Amino acid sequence: MDRAELSITVHRTGDEAVLRLAGEIDMLTAAQLSTVVNEVLADPPPRMVLDLGGVTFCDSQGLGTLVVLSRKASHMQCVLMLSNVGDFLLRVLDITGLRSALMIR
Repeated sequence: MDRAELSITVHRTGDEAVLRLAGEIDMLTAAQLSTVVNEVLADPPPRMVLDLGGVTFCDSQGLGTLVVLSRKASHMQCVLMLSNVGDFLLRVLDITGLRSALMIR
């Protein structure tokens, strides 16, 4: 079985940080995502966008991580938004009731 991979690129402008994610957000990669988001929150921009256009899979650990990171960003006066959320992930967010806990653009 191949190890799940997640690549994250960060592009920062004055008031926004965009993190482009590609691959899988799961129990093997959630810590990597947390680390990168926490690095950005060390000097928090007003808005952080997680571009999920390249995400192919997200398990319960990944969903929980997204919620925790959204709350942490909020405590740092940073709005965390999800963009390019695929249909599969929107369905999972609806089924789990987490769609209302996350800001989706």
